[in-house]
Amino acid sequence: MKNYIFKTLITWLPRMVSDNFKYRYIVIFCTILITFLSVLPGYADIYLYIDKEGNYYFTDTPKSSEYRLFIREKRPKPLKSHSTNKYDKYIEEASRRHGVAFSLLKAIMKVESDFDPRAVSKKGAKGLMQIMPGNFEFLRIRNPFNPRENILGGARYFTQLLNQFNGNTELALAAYNAGPVNVSNARGIPRIKETENFVKQVMKYYHGLEKDRKFIANCSR
Repeated sequence: MKNYIFKTLITWLPRMVSDNFKYRYIVIFCTILITFLSVLPGYADIYLYIDKEGNYYFTDTPKSSEYRLFIREKRPKPLKSHSTNKYDKYIEEASRRHGVAFSLLKAIMKVESDFDPRAVSKKGAKGLMQIMPGNFEFLRIRNPFNPRENILGGARYFTQLLNQFNGNTELALAAYNAGPVNVSNARGIPRIKETENFVKQVMKYYHGLEKDRKFIANCSR
């Protein structure tokens, strides 16, 4: 597909171009070419050959060593992806045990670790719910990378924060991120950009998940 487009575009260039317009044609051609590449799947480097008469030839499949690399396309790094539903049974268990909405726990997990059970933050928080090592014993966590232990521990901690802040979800989330002392001292969500963003992101995912669950429930009736 790409090679076909290369050949089609090349036919738009004259066989001979004057020195005054030569580089203008090249710029226009490359702009069009990159635009096409941006909407096509796959990746290809572009090669250029200039013959003795000054004609320019572009291709992604050079047929001889006379072609020289003209544009190297950047290959994106593969994205790590983790299942979003793999731990639902543990989230359900934690939700029942500790009285925290399933969607809220899952939203916290999404923002904290993006469902990566091996996640470790710069500060040392570990696992799906990003538990700090100092809280492992308190939350009955022996292996922070064990999904079930981590989720149950995170839910237990969040329930305590909800109780401490009189059921205020946003304050409990802020405390989960910045610590309950900072929230108490600020008498609200601390003016910490990371914490403010954390609360907003979790609430966004929470409402989205709740909407999806209600839609599925209605459809199954």
